[in-house]
Amino acid sequence: MAKDLPTAVYVDGHNLYYGRIRGTSFKWLDLVGLFDRLIHDQNPASLITQVRYFSAPAIARLASHGAASVIAQQDYHRAMRQRYGARFDVTWGAHTFDRKGTLLPRFVEGVPYDRKDRVRVWKLEEKQTDVNLALAMYRDACSGAYGQLVVCTNDSDAAPTLAAIRSDFPAIILGVVTPVRPPEASATQRGISRSLTGNADWSRHYLLDAELARSRLPDRIHTGRKPIRKPAHW
Repeated sequence: MAKDLPTAVYVDGHNLYYGRIRGTSFKWLDLVGLFDRLIHDQNPASLITQVRYFSAPAIARLASHGAASVIAQQDYHRAMRQRYGARFDVTWGAHTFDRKGTLLPRFVEGVPYDRKDRVRVWKLEEKQTDVNLALAMYRDACSGAYGQLVVCTNDSDAAPTLAAIRSDFPAIILGVVTPVRPPEASATQRGISRSLTGNADWSRHYLLDAELARSRLPDRIHTGRKPIRKPAHW
């Protein structure tokens, strides 16, 4: 029998949401269950002992559903922790919002970029997620607790972290799961980051609807007190 391969998974929540989950019915997603299945299919010896999720708190005044979006995010994280305890953890970044607006070139389809034709736009940015994820991966590599590290993102900013771990800890298996639709499902999706997959031992280039559908949390999570329910707008 193959020896268990202790595995940690690192999920870029912003990248997962905007790359694969937004506009779908899969927001109430059981991340631990999803990666248990995906990574077991890749290597049956894999044993996921930790899923680390990196995100930033929703801002009610900027969210599509206002305060309900904030509550939905909180309930989702509570549901995951209730179901998996310390096996699932969340690391928070932050948002910055340019209240004065940022001057950027106007987009006009079919017209070349003109730096002189600029308009002021609202600009919301998520901060610290990339750094938090990189630090967590490298620290876990240093700990010697894991034989495999898997990152779920399509952000090339994670490539230097993979390269450093590959150089400093060559025995650790590195995997990449890209949170996008399969090519035939979207003609406009962003391309796969080759700098990520080029630094990994294996990669998965998309997530199927069927895989996400099988990995949804129950609509009602029992807590021993008031249950946690799937948000109505999800």
